[in-house]
Amino acid sequence: MNEENRYVQPQNAKEAMELIQKLFNQYRNAPLTAELLQYHNNLIMRLQTDIKQAAETEGQTALLKDLHEMTELMRRWTTIRLSGRPFAGKMRHFHFTPANGQKFKRQVHKIGGSSAHRASRH
Repeated sequence: MNEENRYVQPQNAKEAMELIQKLFNQYRNAPLTAELLQYHNNLIMRLQTDIKQAAETEGQTALLKDLHEMTELMRRWTTIRLSGRPFAGKMRHFHFTPANGQKFKRQVHKIGGSSAHRASRH
């Protein structure tokens, strides 16, 4: 395998931020270890250096604002987890989304047998 193709290489700043968001959501509830904390701090450093510089060269101010909020969220995760509390939420569209949102169970049933007449009961 070629060394260049070994790692995922995002094409722009938004792709890199989406990749970090996906990685963060995978390990957000994992047990806190020294290796995880070092990995997390490395991701924060990447956001502040490489990805921020790429977003500035692309000239996307909205992406820079999302980048700043994403960095602050990841810093808050560090303080919350170091204090021993669970992180109640996840990152979605580079912002914090609480995990305690209401969910409705939806069960579709057919009335009269025709598929055009469907009702939803919550």
